[in-house]
This record gives sequence, C-alpha cells and structure tokens, in this order.
Amino acid sequence: MPTFVWQGTQSGKIVKGTIRAKNVNEAVDKLRSKGIGVFEIREKPGGFSLFGGVSYRDLSIVTRQFSTMLNAGIPVVETLFILAEQTSNKRLKNILIDIRTEVEQGKTLTSAMKKYSKVFGPLAISMIEVGETGGILAETLMKISEHYEKIYKLRSKIKSAMAYPVVIFFIAIIVVLILLIFLIPTFASLYESVGMKLPGPTQFVMNLSNYLRHNIIYLTVGTIVVAYAFKRWKNSPGGKKIWDNIVLRMPIFGNLIKKNAIARFTRTLGVLVNSGVSILDALEISAQTAGNYVIETAILKARKSVGEGKSIAGPLRQSGVFPPLVTQLIEIGEKTGRLSDMLNKVSDFYEEEVDAATSALTSIIEPVMLVFIGGVVGGILLAMYLPIFNLASAIK
Repeated sequence: MPTFVWQGTQSGKIVKGTIRAKNVNEAVDKLRSKGIGVFEIREKPGGFSLFGGVSYRDLSIVTRQFSTMLNAGIPVVETLFILAEQTSNKRLKNILIDIRTEVEQGKTLTSAMKKYSKVFGPLAISMIEVGETGGILAETLMKISEHYEKIYKLRSKIKSAMAYPVVIFFIAIIVVLILLIFLIPTFASLYESVGMKLPGPTQFVMNLSNYLRHNIIYLTVGTIVVAYAFKRWKNSPGGKKIWDNIVLRMPIFGNLIKKNAIARFTRTLGVLVNSGVSILDALEISAQTAGNYVIETAILKARKSVGEGKSIAGPLRQSGVFPPLVTQLIEIGEKTGRLSDMLNKVSDFYEEEVDAATSALTSIIEPVMLVFIGGVVGGILLAMYLPIFNLASAIK
C-alpha cells in the first residue's frame, strides 16, 4: 500500500505528515475524517510501490486518449481527471490524480510528470516539454502513444521468443528432480534387495539420486545464493559491461538482442529529432533506452562527437557495434537534412528483422526443447530399466 506525504490545515494551524492508503482519494478521505483540510498530497518519494505494473501498453492507451481529448478542446486538468477515472490500472490512476493535483496548483504538465520519470521515461518528458512550449501538446502526445505501442509490440515479441525455452527448461528440471528424488529410490530398493550387479548408467543415476536426496537443502540454498550474487554482479558497473559484451556475442540470441537494441535506439532518436528535441539531448535519452552497455557507450561517444561539431555516423561506425546499413543511412540523413526519416527507416527495417527472427526462433526451439526433454527423461528411465533387460536376456 502506497505512503502519501501531505500538508493541510487543522484548527487554523498548518500541519503535515504521512499516511498509508490505497490511493490519493482514500488518503484525503481519511485525513478529512480527522478534521484536516488537505491542500497538498503526493506519494512519498522512493516508495517505488507506485512504479511497478505500469506497462507500455497502459501508457500508450492513456497518452492516445489524452491527445484525443485535448484535440476535442477539453482542458488539461479535466482531461487528467477523466483519464484517472477511466484507467483500470490502479497505480497509473494514482499517478494521474497526483499530476492533476499539481497542475491545478499551477505547475506545468512537464514539471508534474518529471516526478514520475521512471514511469513515463525521459523521452516522453522531453517531448511533452517541447509540445507544451510549442503549443502542439496533442500532436506530441499522439507521437508518444505510437512510440509506446511500438516498444510494447517489440518487447512482447522478444519476451515470447525468450519465455518459451526458459519455461520448458524449468519444466524439464522439475520433471528430472521428481524422477530422481521420488521414483529412482523405488528402483534402488528393488535392485538392492535382489543383489543384482548394476550397469554403469544405472549406478550413475542411482548415485545422482542419492546425492540429491541427501543434499537438496544445501543445493537449493547454494543455487539461490549464486543467483543473487550473479544478479548483483550483473547490475554493477563492471559486471554490466562484461555481461552485455557476452550477451551480444551469444549465438542466435545475441544477434536478436542487438537488432532489438538498434531498433529501439533509432526509433527513439527519430521520434525525438522529429519532435524538435536538441540532438545532444536526443542522443543522451536514446542511449538510456538502448538497454545494453556496449551500444549505450557507442551512442554516448557519438553524442560527444556531435558536441565537438562532428557527425553522428562516424563514432557509431568506429564502435564496430552498428551494422554498415545503420551508419550509412544515418550519414545520408545527416547530409541531406532528413535524419529523422532515415532513422525511422532503420527502425522499421530492424523491427521487421526482430519479428522474423523471433518467429523463426520459436519454430526452431519448440522441437529442439521437446527432443531435449524426451532425451533426458527417456535416458533416466532407460538407465533404470537396463538391469531388468539384462536379467531377461540372462534367463533366455
């Protein structure tokens, strides 16, 4: 449950404090029941309970509706009220209510949204600032909505391609553990009572089962510790640099991740440039959306080059990360003054590449994973039945 920081008046005095509630309206109702007139309330900074669970799909729908209502002549404050009432996402509802409150108090939409930059992203904040200043807020919001929608679709494709093998792999592990911990001991007791000499594969499986049953707690704790340590290392500056390099060199998946990062970078940069955001700010924001340290570093080098009066394409080409097609089109865009058009062409191309790659990957992985599971489970069962087959042969 979110915590809200509030200020108000009680018995003619200014009072302030914090209160926990499901949303802003409930918090205000609780305070009013105590005789407190609230004139400012917002979610406690750093409480992050508000920042999870707001998807790009949610943001795309809200910004599209925002644009439509502004075009219909509805004022910003009233639009925010309607959006908050309509959205089914409770966390996004709280955000919109808080933004509306700050706008009512005289703040600009940009400054009110900056508090939730982790939700909306630096791209949206920068574009809305340009839209407010230039009097084209409705058009800008529509562009943001289209951008959110494209990111949502791209991420969905990547997640669907990655999720299938991961889920199948974990199912395989669970099935193997069930066999080794619960089924194999039954066979072991049978063979021990008969006193049979066991084949090598059977003895190996039985030893593995025995080891797991006696060390399952230590193995579980060890796995959790290693996973936690790996996550901490991967999120550290040094670890992120090494891991992101490894990821880009992974077979099949590395190429897919690179194409996705390039599509996101070029799409973001194209939208920002087309919206009138300065090229230096646009490159900095685009670098943050790349999602990979190697690509982000290359983009920031390009930003430094632009700050020195040089081109964008040169440093990107020298990084060795970006394919020649990308750098050539960016160079053409810089020379012809059509940079945003060229960036959009690059992003369209790589989004189609990601779509085709994920479809092909899913169709290939499905039979491979099924064969993998069948081979592992079948191998264990075959190893346990080998003594019975040998005994039948000996009787004949």
